[in-house]
Amino acid sequence: MSAENTFKPDLGNSSFGHIEHWVFDLDNTLYPPACDLFGQIDLRMTEFIAAYLKVDPVEARRVQKDFYVEHGTTLAGLMAVHKMAPEAFLEHVHDIDVSVVTPDALLGEAIRRLPGSKIIFTNGSVKHAENVVRQLGIADVFDGIYDIVTTGYTPKPERNAYERFIEASGIAPERAAMFEDIPRNLTVPHELGMTTVWVRPQGDAGPERYQRLSHEGGEAPHVHHATDDLAAFLKSLV
Repeated sequence: MSAENTFKPDLGNSSFGHIEHWVFDLDNTLYPPACDLFGQIDLRMTEFIAAYLKVDPVEARRVQKDFYVEHGTTLAGLMAVHKMAPEAFLEHVHDIDVSVVTPDALLGEAIRRLPGSKIIFTNGSVKHAENVVRQLGIADVFDGIYDIVTTGYTPKPERNAYERFIEASGIAPERAAMFEDIPRNLTVPHELGMTTVWVRPQGDAGPERYQRLSHEGGEAPHVHHATDDLAAFLKSLV
């Protein structure tokens, strides 16, 4: 598979003809990274940690990044080390301005036309997802939203996160397609039998670490298809 190509199979294609469940990541998948919502979330995390631990912003930032590396997410570190209840953290960090996201009627129509269930599976919160899809103007096309609470606060790409999502949603993974902007988040879906699609980010938006993660592994066998235009890709399926 060449990362330079956008794949446009039709629904009769053996890769998609059996699909009954369409699973979409949220951030930087349903909207472009150039919106930089994570930039806002990142600052809100630092703010929350500084207040919660009663430290200055520099120390809060250090804790935030160290926990991300050591525990997979900053939230997981705060819960493990400081026994923090997660609800207030999630509420605070996702209280952001989503008006920078441009409504996308073409994407909404493309998702609506897909046969079967359409689901969001995010490492964020349900409230955050609802705010984003409302701003996109596509809230009505989804049948459900599953978040970090669903997975017991275990984030993607951990296998337990996907297993808990599957149990909660009731989907059959062998009849599901997963859409993600980060290739490594498609490793477990591939192992579980899902058809995987990498929604390849364009440009240099986001921090350097995101730029690396969003392309690392894009040529790997667990990435079945890739596109840099999600709406056009989905439209080509039906």
